[in-house]
Amino acid sequence: MPTLEHNALVEMFREHPELAPRFLATLLHVEVPPHASVAVVESSLDQLIPVEYRADLVLELRDERDALVLAIVLEVQRDVDPDKKFSWPAYVAVVRARKRVGTIVLVVAPDAGVAAWAAETIDLGLGRGHVAPLVLGPAVVPEITDPADAEQETELAVLSAVAHGNGPSGLTVVQAALAALGRLDQAHAMVYFQVIWNGLREPMRQALEALVMERQIEGEATFPPSLQRLIDRGKLEGMREGELKGMREGELKGMREGELKGMREGKLEGKRDTLLRLLARAGIALTEDESARIQACTDVATLDRWIENVLGAKTATEVLS
Repeated sequence: MPTLEHNALVEMFREHPELAPRFLATLLHVEVPPHASVAVVESSLDQLIPVEYRADLVLELRDERDALVLAIVLEVQRDVDPDKKFSWPAYVAVVRARKRVGTIVLVVAPDAGVAAWAAETIDLGLGRGHVAPLVLGPAVVPEITDPADAEQETELAVLSAVAHGNGPSGLTVVQAALAALGRLDQAHAMVYFQVIWNGLREPMRQALEALVMERQIEGEATFPPSLQRLIDRGKLEGMREGELKGMREGELKGMREGELKGMREGKLEGKRDTLLRLLARAGIALTEDESARIQACTDVATLDRWIENVLGAKTATEVLS
């Protein structure tokens, strides 16, 4: 079953399909055909590839005349899976036959060992043909240590933290990536944080926690406040009612009752939306009753608790406990 980390990396490329050809050109030094657009088209392959041969994403590159110039089959691979050496050529063959265009496999593999395995040329038989996957792994993903660079390339910074977070420069790489998450919305920041955090081994987690504690004692802000709470608890805390009460008295007095009600409703709607997006990314399905329960919830603290429960949960029952 796909994990939250797997789904999060797939979603990264689904929401930003332009990353794939850009990383091919800048990190793997592949000569990508000139193109004007990149689109995710995996839904059109549902009728083409049997269930057991379903890629994570398929991207189409088209030129200014809308002519198809390249198809990219994108796979996120966190573990060695021998079956992939048989399914990847099938992806290429089916997409190439259907689209009548050159097709490649691009594998995102944050682990060095998995990346080396994924990059092996696949012999189709008797040395008469082969498929050579292109791999985004630690060998080609740069170590992004400058927070300014991380903010400009947040998705690449996340990949960098996952690939190099346990290396010699791991603490600096992770700091840069986490600082950049402050510019994202709550749902994305939470998911990317969990991807990075789950990839860290215990010594690096302890080093990061110690650094945050030291900076807090010294009164220095290492990360945005919400991210500091994330590291402190391993979870994302939403705004509590006490924080609302802590607003300046003059600001509260200036609000009409209707404005306060509208703000509360907007906050609740935002929490519900965040919860639903996280459940979708984690691959957790909801029954009609469970969906209705979420929509009917009007308690911020309860929604915050459910949001926190998504981390590590396998079923909706665990989340809504």
